[in-house]
Amino acid sequence: MKTTPQAVSVLKRALMGIGVAILAIGSVRAGSPGDAATEGVIPNPSTTPHTLDKTDLESWLDGFLPYALETGDIAGGVVAVVKDGELLFAKGYGYSDVAAHKPVDPDRTLFRPGSVSKLFTWTAVMQMVEQGKLDLDKDINTYLDFHIPDRPDGPITLRNIMTHTPGFEEQIKRLITTDPKALVSLADYCRNSTPTRIFKAGSTPAYSNYATAVAGYLVQRVSGQNFDTYIEKNIFEPLGMTHSSFRQPLQAELLPLVSNGYQVASEPAKPYELVLPAPAGSLAASATDMAKFMIAHLQDGEYNGKRILQAQTAEQMHTSATTMVPPLNRMDLGFYEQNYNGHRVISHGGDTEWMHSYLHLFLDDHVGIFMSFNSQGHEGAVGHLRQAVFDQFADRYFPGPWPSGSVSKQDAAAHAQLMAGYYDDSRRPDSSFMSLEGIFAPPRVQVAADGTLMMSLMKGPTQVPVHYKEIAPFVWRQTDNGRRMAAKVVDGKVVRVSMDELSPFMVFDPTPAWRSPAWLLPAFFASLAAVVLTAVFWPIAAISRRRHGVRLPLTGVALKGHKVSRIAAAALAAITGGWLLLLIGVASNLENLAPSLDPVLLLMYTLSLIVYVGGAAAMLWAGWIALTTGRPVAARIWSVILAVAALILLYVALLYHLMSFVTKY
Repeated sequence: MKTTPQAVSVLKRALMGIGVAILAIGSVRAGSPGDAATEGVIPNPSTTPHTLDKTDLESWLDGFLPYALETGDIAGGVVAVVKDGELLFAKGYGYSDVAAHKPVDPDRTLFRPGSVSKLFTWTAVMQMVEQGKLDLDKDINTYLDFHIPDRPDGPITLRNIMTHTPGFEEQIKRLITTDPKALVSLADYCRNSTPTRIFKAGSTPAYSNYATAVAGYLVQRVSGQNFDTYIEKNIFEPLGMTHSSFRQPLQAELLPLVSNGYQVASEPAKPYELVLPAPAGSLAASATDMAKFMIAHLQDGEYNGKRILQAQTAEQMHTSATTMVPPLNRMDLGFYEQNYNGHRVISHGGDTEWMHSYLHLFLDDHVGIFMSFNSQGHEGAVGHLRQAVFDQFADRYFPGPWPSGSVSKQDAAAHAQLMAGYYDDSRRPDSSFMSLEGIFAPPRVQVAADGTLMMSLMKGPTQVPVHYKEIAPFVWRQTDNGRRMAAKVVDGKVVRVSMDELSPFMVFDPTPAWRSPAWLLPAFFASLAAVVLTAVFWPIAAISRRRHGVRLPLTGVALKGHKVSRIAAAALAAITGGWLLLLIGVASNLENLAPSLDPVLLLMYTLSLIVYVGGAAAMLWAGWIALTTGRPVAARIWSVILAVAALILLYVALLYHLMSFVTKY
């Protein structure tokens, strides 16, 4: 449910959860404090902190945000900062309703913080753990009234769910809608939307909205209360969060207070978004309400004399880290590290299609910042704006050293070549037609002319890939900030890669050679071009011959083989084009990813089975006929090309599940 400049793909990844431009550097330095910066890497210029007070904050943000909103075509936003148990600053910028010129009010305007909602779900889970009603390390099927399919390598636990390691593939169907009739109960969603498990639980971080919905359902079951009611009674009421709700549709008294969502401010507002896995992202809240939640977590579960967690439980949430790619940022219980400038920071980002938010807690500094914006902005400008707010806030008030160090030029060159190649995103659709998007926008590491590394998903505000310079063996740092990329290497081979921004909940493993885009992508497009050209020129050639009174010099089985190959080419071109159009359709509007799409999918699967299998068989037969009936050399070569093209398209169809009859995606 989020669009992410740093995780862009051929499909618009409007996936709830991870903040698109997640901001951070790790607290573990790759070199000693005395190390000089590697040549070509600019050291952190921020050395003298500003005083964090309301006057300085307002002066800085007032000079920065209005211009950023205008140039990014973003309608409005809000920022709240807390310090030492108090609300230090809260202010709205721009409009919550552009047409009505209604300004953003930090106390009353409700934003949709998307996956920041998960922090409330995780807090509720830990309340149940405190009471002994849930166990973090027990098979979750113990608590459910349905069964999540087992794997021989072990069950899923709540600890897996809270660290995004249950092993589920990405699932987008029934994620977000604007139609209240499409809403289903939390129980129905959890029972009927279970994704395939593609990793051993605990082994691989792969962000999961479904798993969070299950966690919310567990809270509902063991508490005996509806999830929305439980959150209201046990979190909102103790904290005095009177302008917050998980309910969908939203209560009538709160609905007029919700900010509109926009793709860009210069276009009409979008309808209110409804999140089907509600515990993963359905929250609507004001900035000052979110400030109360931040204060509670910064004060180990206590706000204004009331507790939502015991101190030891809050500390457990904030410090129980799962390490996947050292020395990068790690996943805690629900929060994830986004350490920056040597300061300990835990965070959560969130996106609906139109609203984009982030919450950061500087634990040791007793400071928190929440921001939310109501538009994607021009070319996804909101992602870079959100990153810039955090970066400048941290550099202004909490400057510190960036990781430093160096390696020899020979080692740097060897390590860079070892890293170069294509990678699989752990957060991916894997068993449905949606996996096809992976062939068009695969994560790729490349070596620049100066020896630095570039990761295709990681781009700056101008959409230019950022560069990484090696500062320690298999640890690289961006050349203009302190964020790192690192690789896990076993027996001289890279087995896992990630970046500080993503490492808590997403990693990248090398793509196997048998489906590497390095050969598969050009082979696919060449094959598609071959069948499309054949299909297009078949009628053109026939019309030309008729106009000039020339007959096709073929008879008998040779003529039959010629016709069969042309019919097969047209069918292969049509079905492949159909899949591409389907992907474009679901990318342009997430509401197309709904049960109403199932009949179309089943038809496409049926046609694919007929066309890809039948087309390959037909092309092989036609090619054999061309080779054995004395056809001209050019005709024989083209018949072989078509046979190979049909086999490649069949391989792609099998590889990306275009004949799977799967309606969960």
